[in-house]
Amino acid sequence: MLGFVGRRLLLAAFTTWAITVLSFVIIQLPPGDFVTAYIAAVESAGDKISDQEAEALREEYGLDRPIYVQYFKWMRQIAQGNFGMSMSYRKAVIDVVGERLMLTVVVTLAAVFFTWVIALPVGIYSAVRQYSTADHAFTFFGFLGLAIPDFLLALALMYFIWQWFGGSIGGLFSPEYLQAPWSLDRLWDLIKHLPIPAIVLGTAGTAGLIRIMRANLLDELSKPYVVTARAKGLSEISLILKYPVRVALNPFASTIGYLIPYVVSGSIIVSIVLSLPTVGPLLLTSLVNQDMFLAGSIILLLGFLTVIGTLISDFMLMFIDPRIRMGAR
Repeated sequence: MLGFVGRRLLLAAFTTWAITVLSFVIIQLPPGDFVTAYIAAVESAGDKISDQEAEALREEYGLDRPIYVQYFKWMRQIAQGNFGMSMSYRKAVIDVVGERLMLTVVVTLAAVFFTWVIALPVGIYSAVRQYSTADHAFTFFGFLGLAIPDFLLALALMYFIWQWFGGSIGGLFSPEYLQAPWSLDRLWDLIKHLPIPAIVLGTAGTAGLIRIMRANLLDELSKPYVVTARAKGLSEISLILKYPVRVALNPFASTIGYLIPYVVSGSIIVSIVLSLPTVGPLLLTSLVNQDMFLAGSIILLLGFLTVIGTLISDFMLMFIDPRIRMGAR
């Protein structure tokens, strides 16, 4: 058991280091750099920047150094808890990301919670009542959820809520709490605004997990151990929940790792539509502006969250499935 945990932790550390390398290389791939994007923006406004000023800016931000020097300098700063300076905002990256990262995690957890709460019972019911009217209805709405883009669902909800109730569902806070310090009232206001983004971001994942749960549970219900347990007189509810559902839960646990980046990457357009103060739009802006320290830090933090999610899913699988614990030994 300890060996299994140790191997997973070592793999997590190696994966995190690989993410730092890949994120830094990826943001260097587009032609030019931040100064090039900055010059283009200034010239589009009608001003001019001389070559000497451009070189001075590159020297100021260390962009005139080789890529490996820039990388090791960045890593040295990260080891000290400093993610560097955002070139666009001229502030420390941690100050720019700040509350946005925390709100991104909150929205992601809310979407994952919505996904599990809906997909688990619906998937079980669809499998147990195969080909019933309810099963066909859930299948129809599941495919509908997979087919409708998240941003389109967000636009539709915004339109209908405005038409029917005359209100807006954008943002995560009411206007009076946007810049307010944290308090119980501001926390409650955040909780009241969470259901809409959670539903929008969790719909596609919910539809997919319903199909996965239904298929896996149907496969388990046809196995000999279920027939044997039923022949011994075990009640149907106890039989289904104690054995087949537990085995069929494996895909649910294993999806935690990829749900985090999926929700974040899928939330960029949704965040713009719903005016959510998450890191998705900030990442898009930093990539367009080639703000390498801000973009690299956001990618690194999201990658780290993915590694943590994968670790959690590994430990959950070890707890749920005895076969994994036996394999770990």
